[in-house]
Amino acid sequence: MDSATRPFRSVLYIPASKERALEKARDLPCDAIIFDLEDAVAPDAKAAARSTLVQALGAGGYGRRARIVRINALTSEWGLEDVRALKDAGADAILLPKVNTRSDVDNLVDLLDAKMPVWVMMETPVSVFNARDIAAHAHVQGLVTGTNDLTKDLGSRTRTDRLPLMMALQTIVMAARAARIVAIDGVYNRFRDGDGLAAECEQGRDLGFDGKTLIHPAQIEGANRAFAPTASEIDLARRQIAAHEASQASGEGVAVVDGTIVENLHVVAARRILAKAQLLAEMEDA
Repeated sequence: MDSATRPFRSVLYIPASKERALEKARDLPCDAIIFDLEDAVAPDAKAAARSTLVQALGAGGYGRRARIVRINALTSEWGLEDVRALKDAGADAILLPKVNTRSDVDNLVDLLDAKMPVWVMMETPVSVFNARDIAAHAHVQGLVTGTNDLTKDLGSRTRTDRLPLMMALQTIVMAARAARIVAIDGVYNRFRDGDGLAAECEQGRDLGFDGKTLIHPAQIEGANRAFAPTASEIDLARRQIAAHEASQASGEGVAVVDGTIVENLHVVAARRILAKAQLLAEMEDA
């Protein structure tokens, strides 16, 4: 799974213990679902949630949405059973929490089929310092930012500009881009605050994230909008490509659009924007 072949604008957490939520998720317009066996499920409900999730995945009906299962930590009393039950249940990837080092990923891979993709929660200071090494693991295909846990561990204040988290956010994106894998921003806790969500989505998009994890279906529309190319971005991308091709054909070698020089690197970015826009348009028509 990668953002070039499928979008990850909106990644919704769904408690694996809630049958109604699992059913409703089949019709939600999110790009991906994280079926959560960890934080969203009480200890005495984890075994039942595991069985409920296996049944839901077996029944199917989630369409194009990426199906990602967040298991409990392998060091917990539930982690190993989660892996045994879910590794062949029809998920697209297993999301591993409480990762600090590359060896934590190795421990999961040893329990999985060799082809099963792994996503990783980046939610501790140690994981951020080891982000490049974790992202470079051959089985890791996505990094999911755990901003609440990072805030707790840092002892930092919660600010609308997320300044205390900026080093961590940028490091996670940088590691994902170096490894050419997906990077997903953390959750926005005030799910009724549409304006606040929009602002944080825009910040995440500006930083380079592919999408945002969400805690409520009401947040899906805002994330989908923020992480999709805008009409003006699509228009500029087309004009940049056309101008660059014209300059190459004429032998001038230099193209200018809106007073700015267009180099090959801008064309690469422009083609990426158009490819994503085309992918989203095809999804709308399907």
